[in-house]
This record gives sequence, C-alpha cells and structure tokens, in this order.
Amino acid sequence: MKPGKYDNFQMSLFDEWERSQTVKGTDVFSVDNGQVRREWLSGCREERALTQDLLSKIADLKNLESALRKVITNKGSAGIDGMKVEELKEWFNNHYRELQTQLLSGTYQVTAVREVLINKSKGGKRKLGIPTVKDRLVQQAISQVLSKRYEPIFSDHSYGFRPQRNAHQALQEAGEYVAEGRNWVIDIDLAKFFDEVNHDRLIWQLSTRIGDERVIKLIGRFLRAGILHGGITNQRVKGTPQGSPLSPLLSNIVLDELDKELERRGHRFVRYADDLIVMVGSELAAERVMNSLTGFIENRMRLKVNTDKSQIVRPYKLNFLGHSILSDSNLGLSRASEQRFKRKLKLLTKRNRGISFGQLISELNSILRGCLNYFKNERSSSEFRRLAKA
Repeated sequence: MKPGKYDNFQMSLFDEWERSQTVKGTDVFSVDNGQVRREWLSGCREERALTQDLLSKIADLKNLESALRKVITNKGSAGIDGMKVEELKEWFNNHYRELQTQLLSGTYQVTAVREVLINKSKGGKRKLGIPTVKDRLVQQAISQVLSKRYEPIFSDHSYGFRPQRNAHQALQEAGEYVAEGRNWVIDIDLAKFFDEVNHDRLIWQLSTRIGDERVIKLIGRFLRAGILHGGITNQRVKGTPQGSPLSPLLSNIVLDELDKELERRGHRFVRYADDLIVMVGSELAAERVMNSLTGFIENRMRLKVNTDKSQIVRPYKLNFLGHSILSDSNLGLSRASEQRFKRKLKLLTKRNRGISFGQLISELNSILRGCLNYFKNERSSSEFRRLAKA
C-alpha cells in the first residue's frame, strides 16, 4: 500500500496549538469563551507521555493471543484473501513472530475490506466492511490496548460498544429522566454516521492522547484501506465501516466529543452508539437544543444530521432502542417495533412457504424468545405476548 498523508504525521502543529491553548474551529473540551480547558490539556500531555511505546503492548504475545481467541469466538466470514476464521489459529502459531516484527517495524500491510450490504430494519441498506481475519486479529489487538486508555474518560451516559454496559441500562437512565419531569425528547439521527466519520479529525483526536506515532500511522492505514465492491477496490477517504473490531471503539472516540459538550452544557442525555436522545422539560427548550446541537455536530464535528429523521417528540412516542418511555418511566414497545414484529409474523406464516407445521412453530418460538429476551420489561413483554396471540 502506498504511504498516505498520515504516515508522515507530525505532532508539531498540535504542540503549537497546545501552547496557544486554543483550537480555531476544533476546540474539543472548551469553555464558553473558546479556550480549551487547562485540565484537558494537562490530561492529554500525561497520556501522550504514558503512551510513547504503546505499539509494544499491542504486539505483545499475550495481547495477540487474547485477540486471536476473541476473533475466533466472534467467528464471521472470510475477507478478500479467502482465509477462514478456522484457519487463523494455525496461521498465527506459524507466523506470530513475523507478525510482531511487521507491527513493530511499521511494515505490516493492511488488506482491503470486502463490502457487504445488509437490509436495515428502517429500510435501506447498511454497508459492512469485512476485513481479512489477519487484519481483524490486529485490529482487535489495537482495540484491547486502546480501550484501557479510553474507557476511564468516556461518559457515564454512553452505553454502546462498552464493557459491562448495555441497551437496558441506557433505557433505564432515560426512564429516570422522564420520571424527573423531562417530558420532551430531542431525538438526533446522525446520517450514515459510520460512513461519514472525518479521517483528518479522527486522526487528530487520536494524536491528542496517543504518544506513539506508529500506532497513529497503523490506524490511519486501516482507515484508508480500500473497499472491494463489484470486483473493483475503491479507496476510502472517510468513514469507519461497520464490521471491523476497531470501528466500535473509534466511533465512541469520535462521539465522546459530543458527550463532553452535552455534559458541559448540563444536558440530560443518553447515547447508545450513534443513537442519541436529549431530555428536556419544555418544547421551547427542545427546539433551542435541537438547533444548537445540529450546528455543533455539523460545523464542529463535521458530521451530518438527518433532519428528516431527527425529531422532537414526547417520550411515549419515542423509538429509542426499540422502546417508548411511558409517563410513569416504565418502558413500552415502540410503534416501530410493533410494526416490525407484525411484519416478521406475516412473512413467517405465509401459506405458500411450503414448510411443515413443526418447523413453523420452531421458527415462531425462536423469534418470540429473542424478542422477549430483549423487550424483557413487564409492559413490553405483555405487549409481545398479546401480538403473538392476535
């Protein structure tokens, strides 16, 4: 792969910015007058000092072995080189020393990803990028080490792609805000978030806390890896396609800036991956926050807000992680989830499917068990049972 512009990345511009204590147009964790907080700068300096040799931890045999086990457990299909997950362990046992040398010397070659399109529940297609199993191993090794550095600074109101955190905890927090009287919800929809992440800005964010430039360069290579579509490999200039072990962590690093801004403003919010809701007490406040956040996301973070899908809504009309939130703070089944469940039942029970009655019952039970496991609060479970009997 040809060297990219990030391979010659230097910290001089960042050092100059740090001395001035301001970032024109990109101040991340700032106060109202635009000055970057000294506490944030101090934390960045300390982190860069502690991560000068971060690649050695990534290439450490124990970390690579842990990444190997994780990739094998997660299974998944082969990348463009055709190597299957089942073949990875043997390859690793024969080549781990070579892999370590390539990582530490900066000669590891990243392979293009294989594009896969899947149907989205709300319509349209979701683009996945399937890396080779070897690249998945390296990305997992990077993620394991970086997660230890970033998890302590991530927001308590962020729940997606994080250890010991899940959707039900996010929903519980949202319900608590409704119980406090915050009965207006700003539901922000980030348009094709994983496809729109700005590479320049992400590399800059990583460089503020990672002192090992070799790690920055390696991540830059993964970001720029081509994507194979229809037999043609296209170069990527933005985005972190879903399907790679590193993408969830990078997405949280990008959106942590938004979390910090919401915290600075004193908002009550919950974020699960790129699903964000902000809870306020009046419609007027909701309109003001919607306009302000849209400007921040698009002008500062260089992401896009889908104005057609973003909305101000009452909690009981919400569709957040498949749920609505009732006035007593309990969770209900959202209208969208109910309609999706009915569509699944209709497709399964078509008379022309040509399957046995036993197979039909087995498929229905499987779907119902999955739904009841996710929508496990008392109100949603009872709604699902009612729909199943209808």
